[in-house]
Amino acid sequence: MTTSPPSPTQPMESRNAVLAAYLDYFRATVLAKAAQLPPDELRRSRLASGWTPLELLKHLRWVELRWIEWGFEGRTFEDPWGDWRDERWHVDPDESVAEVVAALRAQGEHTREVILAADLAQVGPPGPRWENAEPPTLERVLLHLLQEYARHAGHLDIVAELAAADRPA
Repeated sequence: MTTSPPSPTQPMESRNAVLAAYLDYFRATVLAKAAQLPPDELRRSRLASGWTPLELLKHLRWVELRWIEWGFEGRTFEDPWGDWRDERWHVDPDESVAEVVAALRAQGEHTREVILAADLAQVGPPGPRWENAEPPTLERVLLHLLQEYARHAGHLDIVAELAAADRPA
């Protein structure tokens, strides 16, 4: 994974490769932003909504699982909302930062494999992920994932700025 955005002037072999590269970039960006926070900040919330950076990382892993595996691939999951408890994102106290990061990276590798192996116009099977609506194309799924990552990367910028403001100069 890289923390440099893909160059718009560098040719790539396909639109799939372009979308995979941007998704890899945003995933690496949120991981890098989280890694730059002091360890105690990963489990601390600085926002009224109450989420922590570690919860955000876990959430992003589950977002990819829901959109790619549960939705596009049509896999069955006992609990596709495993990042959600008591009406909010959740990380168990015994889940380590390394475990959450490794799960996000592994999910990203799976997503990349799916992107590079499928046609962007392909539609996944109907299922509970789509709540009785017509399933979207892989391209639409990926555009949703890209906006999700971009938005949350910005959220981490704000959290990092708030954490830095509290540290002694």
